[in-house]
Amino acid sequence: MSTSKKRVVIMGAAGRDFHDFNTTFRNNPSYEIVAFTATQIPDIDGKVYPAELAGPLYPKGIPILAEADLKEIIKKEKIDEVIFSYSDVQHEYVMHKASLVLALGSDFRMLGSNNTQIKSTKPVVSICAARTGCGKSQTTRRIINILKSFGKKVVSIRHPMPYGDIAAQKVQRYASLEDLKKHKCTIEEMEEYEPHIALGSVIYAGVDYEAILREAEKEADIILWDGGNNDYPFYKSDLEVVVVDPLRPGHELRYHPGEVNINRAHVVVINKIDVANYQDVATVRANVQATNPQAVIIEAASPLTVVDYEKIAGKRVLVVEDGPTLTHGEMKIGAGVVAAQKYNAAEIIDPRPFVKGRIAETFKKYPYIGTLLPAMGYGNEQIRDLENTINSIDCDLVIIGTPIDLSRVINIKKPHVRVQYELQEIGTPNLETILRKKFV
Repeated sequence: MSTSKKRVVIMGAAGRDFHDFNTTFRNNPSYEIVAFTATQIPDIDGKVYPAELAGPLYPKGIPILAEADLKEIIKKEKIDEVIFSYSDVQHEYVMHKASLVLALGSDFRMLGSNNTQIKSTKPVVSICAARTGCGKSQTTRRIINILKSFGKKVVSIRHPMPYGDIAAQKVQRYASLEDLKKHKCTIEEMEEYEPHIALGSVIYAGVDYEAILREAEKEADIILWDGGNNDYPFYKSDLEVVVVDPLRPGHELRYHPGEVNINRAHVVVINKIDVANYQDVATVRANVQATNPQAVIIEAASPLTVVDYEKIAGKRVLVVEDGPTLTHGEMKIGAGVVAAQKYNAAEIIDPRPFVKGRIAETFKKYPYIGTLLPAMGYGNEQIRDLENTINSIDCDLVIIGTPIDLSRVINIKKPHVRVQYELQEIGTPNLETILRKKFV
């Protein structure tokens, strides 16, 4: 019997890939992780997963290489096994990757919850989704407010977004806007952390999710897992809530690991029923019921609030939407477009003739975005290009449909309004009755 180590590549996007390594491979002498490969997120490849996080088996750390080079990496490094560890991709996409790996003679697999989920000493509620952009964030805020009304101290932990100094981001705690500056957050990170801070809540994130959990447990009655990119939870959860989107009917069964979430869910929230048509809502409901008949289904809306909404009527508007929702979330509209239509904008301006620098690269990579501007900001250069793009566009008004006030981050030299939205359950059952029964 061979005693040689298995040579492994982990395919990722600076999220689940690191978590899979930490929980399954970090201290396992039977495996040698030769490299991570990276996609979806710009500027991750070329970095190194640092030795101080990789552990004693990896004194030089682990290189992070471009997924585009996977074929050459497998051949050159004589890879035995490839682990697929990222999310929000079509099932067909996953199998295309598997076909490439298998054709080269390597094994291809994904890790399940038994290998990767960590047990907390506190109760855990997880909020995940079938796709990016379903409305998970407002569902998370709703659940935090309900649990706080029960007198519970809720501490949230966010799905990873370590786009900067990986070693410095091992454990991050956010309780104030100053913490966003301290940790040099990207726009995407701000969009996820700032709403928690606005609620007066603490949210953790980072790279080492066992170390993060142990810190969060010190100040929590209940841990809330705020999932991202339709991944499934890193922690064993007492209640799993999953949000689905009837504006994309059928996606709940066609994407990985969104369908995993549907199968695992205790509660499924069908969001956006106020803007979806009846047949699409019925399709999503039937798909959920057929897949997981034990899940409780809640229907909800995400009504808009726009201060100074009357400024929109008759105006030529530029709509800026949440970046990931438009890119790998593949949404054609967001809250900003709904507001433009609801409040009678005269025209939505096409930003594509005006895009600058790295924003232009985003449109090349995701050509289906269309006449919306994604609020991309993974680094200072991209944030500057976003600011220059907005300010170069001939429009009467900018509608900001992002989860944060973008004008606080960049200098928008045009009149602008911000769209906000909260979850509103319709009828019963609702989240309050379910949470009360479980945790009071």
